Amino acid sequence: MMQRRTGLIFSIYFSVILLVSLLLPLSSEAQFLMDILDTTKELGKNSYRTLDRYNHIRISGYLQPQFQVASSKGAKTYSGGDFAENSDNRFMLRRGRIRFDYARTDDQNRNKLQFVFQFDGSERGVFIRDFWGRYWENKWQVLSVTTGMFARPFGFEVNLSSADREAPERGRMSQILMRTERDLGVMVTLENRGSGEAWKFFRLEGGFFNGQGLTGPQEYDSYKDFIGQLAIKPVKLGERLHLSGGLQFFRGGLVKNAKTHFRMNEKAGLPVFEADSLSIRQGGKLPRRYSGVNAQLRYRSGWGTTEIRGEYWRGTQSATQQSSETPGVLTLLPDGSYEPLFIRQFYGGFFYFLQHIVNEKHQLVVKFDWYDPNSKASGRQIGSIGTNLNEADIRFNTLGLGYVHYLNDNLKIVLYHEWIRNESTLLTGYQQDKPDNVFTLRTQLRF
Repeated sequence: MMQRRTGLIFSIYFSVILLVSLLLPLSSEAQFLMDILDTTKELGKNSYRTLDRYNHIRISGYLQPQFQVASSKGAKTYSGGDFAENSDNRFMLRRGRIRFDYARTDDQNRNKLQFVFQFDGSERGVFIRDFWGRYWENKWQVLSVTTGMFARPFGFEVNLSSADREAPERGRMSQILMRTERDLGVMVTLENRGSGEAWKFFRLEGGFFNGQGLTGPQEYDSYKDFIGQLAIKPVKLGERLHLSGGLQFFRGGLVKNAKTHFRMNEKAGLPVFEADSLSIRQGGKLPRRYSGVNAQLRYRSGWGTTEIRGEYWRGTQSATQQSSETPGVLTLLPDGSYEPLFIRQFYGGFFYFLQHIVNEKHQLVVKFDWYDPNSKASGRQIGSIGTNLNEADIRFNTLGLGYVHYLNDNLKIVLYHEWIRNESTLLTGYQQDKPDNVFTLRTQLRF
């Protein structure tokens, strides 16, 4: 009965989508969280024409209503958040974004100043996403400075806009280590914006950030994170082949407010978390150090565009025992003392295969991502008595298969299924793979 009712809902929803698709028209290219007004791209040039026409202001946005079905009631997922305890299907408004851009150019029509304000609304409330300003110097046309709440300059997937990403969500590792993608800080960008050939394919950017981003109400320690990356803009390798990529690094940390912290060691042949009160003093900094590499290869053919993307991260993360996510606040134990933090070595990655079929209105999406939050422990070592290992140390692999139909430049439909696999452990509920696969049917309306 449940399957029949879910199928009926799916059919009605899909029919409504197709009806709406007949009403709308425009042409877009993929955009990133920080480059909508990059005038080297057609999108940026069009944006400036719009801004000039309407007194330097541009308003844009998109809406992502969706229907989802999970393998079990109450499934815990990174596909838009956990399902309610008694639900295995749901309608939800995943994102409802509205963005205001204000930009000015100099008398030679070169970038000079830009302000961005973006809000996200859904059935869960309204939240800020971007509040930042950017200034360009135009004497040498090399430097720009950005400050406010904006996207962390780390990697490809983190910075690819949710409106243009082919999979419904970023990978599990992105969501945990770079939750909400934004942070408060200041960033310097170096790139050749002039007419010369020197360094024209490179962009170097780096900045200092609070650390917890939008996950907490305010900065809770004096330590700042430094994030930097060297990006390689698309290089033409042949008539139809383009390559781009980048290197990224992250150096930061959290204050050690508790008397002890926990780090990995080995005892009786098992990996264990052991208390450490000596190697880092109370009030000192517990490490958060990441590094990564990414590459994108795109080939255009008569069938449409084929694209392969790969990204790999590894590093050290300090977080709580229950989660490897950077804490938004420093929590207290029942006795009033600070909760100790745990240091883990992690690694993970994302791989995409994208293929347009017949023309650019139809696209096949294959994505694989994995996240191992604790590379020192695995399998049935997790949950062993005395190890202090728990759910936060479990590796997850996710395979996604999807189809995207671009009905026009204002409307697209995404059908996407994720097979999520956790490693088998001794922990209750994780002794075998949990039934937490998710199917998503999403529509996106964009203006």
